[in-house]
Amino acid sequence: MSEAVDTLDNKGKNGKEGIGEFIAHTREELDKTTFPSSDDVKNTTIIVILNVIFFAVYLFLIDQAWVYIIEGLTWLINKIVGI
Repeated sequence: MSEAVDTLDNKGKNGKEGIGEFIAHTREELDKTTFPSSDDVKNTTIIVILNVIFFAVYLFLIDQAWVYIIEGLTWLINKIVGI
């Protein structure tokens, strides 16, 4: 918390930091970041693709089941009404 207050106090006289300070702060923040390895990206991509395929098949089957149920109910109602 004290760092945030301290950085606010270190700004220029008009309350804005210069472009050089902005770039320096940006580089400091980028040095703190980590990026996934190539293997992590490949594994995550495979998981995402498998999940998309699974849910596509699952939703297709659920949709087909509802079509079957609705057509059956429509047939039943038509038989009862006599159409």
